[in-house]
Amino acid sequence: MGNAHLHSIHVHPVKAVRGLAPREAAVEPWGLAGDRRWVLIDDAGKVLTQRQQPRLALATAELLPGGGVRLSAPGMEPLTVPVPRPFLTVPVEIFRDKVEGVPAEDEAAHAWFSSWLGIGVRLVHMDDPATRRPVDPEYARPGETVSFADGFPLLLTTTASLDALNTLIARGDHADEGPLPMNRFRPNVVVAGTTAWAEDDWSRIAVGEVPFRVAKPCGRCVVTTTDQSSGERGREPLHSLGRHRRLGGKLIFGQNLVPLTRGTIRVGDPVRILDR
Repeated sequence: MGNAHLHSIHVHPVKAVRGLAPREAAVEPWGLAGDRRWVLIDDAGKVLTQRQQPRLALATAELLPGGGVRLSAPGMEPLTVPVPRPFLTVPVEIFRDKVEGVPAEDEAAHAWFSSWLGIGVRLVHMDDPATRRPVDPEYARPGETVSFADGFPLLLTTTASLDALNTLIARGDHADEGPLPMNRFRPNVVVAGTTAWAEDDWSRIAVGEVPFRVAKPCGRCVVTTTDQSSGERGREPLHSLGRHRRLGGKLIFGQNLVPLTRGTIRVGDPVRILDR
């Protein structure tokens, strides 16, 4: 494990939309700075992701200083959306959680996504991630909160485990779909220099000088079958994960992390295993 290091960093300013790969990122208690602070909701206030709208993979959100975003998508004029002032909140239903979010002030932001998706949606910002949404209480410690991520502040994957999974796919019934790129799994941090599935045994790690608690394995969904460059779906990796990586009814790839302190992580930082 002496050569384990941070291979890449990924920030997704708008949940379900194509993200960025900065060389460094600030770690906040609820996740990487700017990660998944924006989300799309439907007319009922339910969060929309690639589960319902795989086309979201084709849109891009660039993070701007101060937390605003610049949106772009095929056939659409780019649009800059500033962080809204927290005068008004609306209820947001994200899986089993009900939280408050602040809708974009400019109606053009809602119209932009509605036009592109062909359905009525609203773009909403999380103004105060320190108080809005607690981490899943089954796995949380008191006071831990999260952005609009699926459930935990960060998601970690490893290059060795992806290589192992691609080997399984190559031997399976849908070999023509592989090898898959890491963006199918939409991680925040990708670690290189480990053995395959080593992350299953970690309970506390440090990336550079920032320590993290490894909360639980990540159960995967249909989003992983979505080609992030075309929006088209296949059978993998869920078919192979179902045969080889099933745990308690979940198909597992990657680990959910909770930061233990603030700090900055950088590509190339050493990754140390503090507890197994």
